[in-house]
Amino acid sequence: MTDLRTPPIHDGGLFPARVQEYARERPLQRLSILDAGCGWAEEIELDSVECVITGVDDDLPALCEHTRIRRDLDTWQLGDLRTVPMPPRVYDVVRALHLIERIPHAELVLDRFVAALKPGGLMVVRFRDRETAFGYLDRSLPHWPRHLLWHHEQAPPAVYDRIVSMEGMRWYCMMRGLVIAEEYTSRDTMTGFGRFMGVVVRALSLLSRNRLTSAYSEVTLVIRKPENRFARII
Repeated sequence: MTDLRTPPIHDGGLFPARVQEYARERPLQRLSILDAGCGWAEEIELDSVECVITGVDDDLPALCEHTRIRRDLDTWQLGDLRTVPMPPRVYDVVRALHLIERIPHAELVLDRFVAALKPGGLMVVRFRDRETAFGYLDRSLPHWPRHLLWHHEQAPPAVYDRIVSMEGMRWYCMMRGLVIAEEYTSRDTMTGFGRFMGVVVRALSLLSRNRLTSAYSEVTLVIRKPENRFARII
């Protein structure tokens, strides 16, 4: 496991780099990729990797609009992520960027993603940590200041289930027999809001006596599902 303040590959390049490595280990195989959270995420660009990309997300107007204009998705389906069709052991890679912090029942939904992964498959998860100063601020603000803060027509929901933290995801992976291959933290969200946000989260961290860290705002994990059929896995 790697624990760094910033990834050795910029976050925008981490996912395609890991998919390309995965594809090289399986020549002549067409990869099946699930983009969970396709209604907020950027398009997937994988150059020469032959793949089929499926998108899933909640059925909300803003998410539907973004999903419809994406050019990389071969197919997509919006609905309740607890029940939306997701066949078992079908996908080689699952990408879930800034999804689990904005959905209820995040642990159950993660279970469905893991079950949909083939043995040996990868899941790349990126989320804002609820136990950071930024995460606390984001989940505590009422809707209207969050709307102003995010500068979006519709701010992303701030659910932040208990599992949505560094320690929460470590516990989840341990209990499910999953392997965290890489682990990174970054300040991208905080820096994206400018210097004032940095001052606010540092002040909040001091007021909490550093219980809420201002060292980072989000976590990126590269998780592998074991290939051993006897592994304790979904």
